[in-house]
Amino acid sequence: MSFWKNFARFAVVAALGVGLAGCGINKIPAQDEKVKAAWAEVQNQYQRRADLVPNLVATVKGFAKQEQTVLTQVVEARAKATQTVLPEKLATDPAALKAYEANQAGLSGALSRLMMITENYPQLKSDQHFIALQSQLEGTENRITVARRDYIQEVQAFNTMLRTIPSRWTASIFYPELKPYPAFSTSEKNQSTPTVQF
Repeated sequence: MSFWKNFARFAVVAALGVGLAGCGINKIPAQDEKVKAAWAEVQNQYQRRADLVPNLVATVKGFAKQEQTVLTQVVEARAKATQTVLPEKLATDPAALKAYEANQAGLSGALSRLMMITENYPQLKSDQHFIALQSQLEGTENRITVARRDYIQEVQAFNTMLRTIPSRWTASIFYPELKPYPAFSTSEKNQSTPTVQF
């Protein structure tokens, strides 16, 4: 009789193990960690860009003293972008992510204006230090785009996991603290078609 009791217990434990493995109990925290890693890479690339700004401003300042307004805007935008404090869990405060995005977009705009004024200074455009900084900035902008894309994909996978069955049930039982992550969005202004005039 004890053999059958032990066998029944073993069968129940084995069935539970197979059921839990099949319902994604480990996939949910693994995907949560992927989202966090992707977000860390986004922040890493934004920081890389912010680190390039002081050298870029100093180089331009040497050539374009009369462009002080634009240089000041770039420095202020950088300060604002690097001072944004995000909550540890982005899912708890989507408004903080929007503010972070807005500050980063402000820095992008200020850097674009800075690059536009450099067209007026041929000596600056031929300066090797400026060329190297400009190349690094362009590379960093590309890295930001890739990091944002990767983050969006990981968020999509995680949020889909939290909304589909059976992982939805598993998450509600074992990980009730996990909430969907907000994805990056763009403003209405960025979605409109640009006007080109000749």
